[in-house]
Amino acid sequence: MTLQGIEEYMLQCTNKKIFGIECLGCGIQRATVLVFRGEFLAAFKMYPAIYTLIILLAFVAFNLFVKFKYDFQIKIGLLFLNVIIIVVSYFYKMSQFM
Repeated sequence: MTLQGIEEYMLQCTNKKIFGIECLGCGIQRATVLVFRGEFLAAFKMYPAIYTLIILLAFVAFNLFVKFKYDFQIKIGLLFLNVIIIVVSYFYKMSQFM
């Protein structure tokens, strides 16, 4: 199944559908599919925060089973890193369309 075949099963962005403007999460589904297909550079170009989100999710899942000192600070740091990457890449993408 190609990426185009999978896209018909993906959720549509309500923000883009109603207002015609992409939201901060637009592209994450397609980037995830690209990661699973092994197209890592294309996934990064689609949604630059994909890899830091994967690291955050893996850390949170690991932390469910193994508790250690400073785990909360690490999670907060990764969260802030993701927010910064998402916001900066969003504004960069929006500036390309104007």
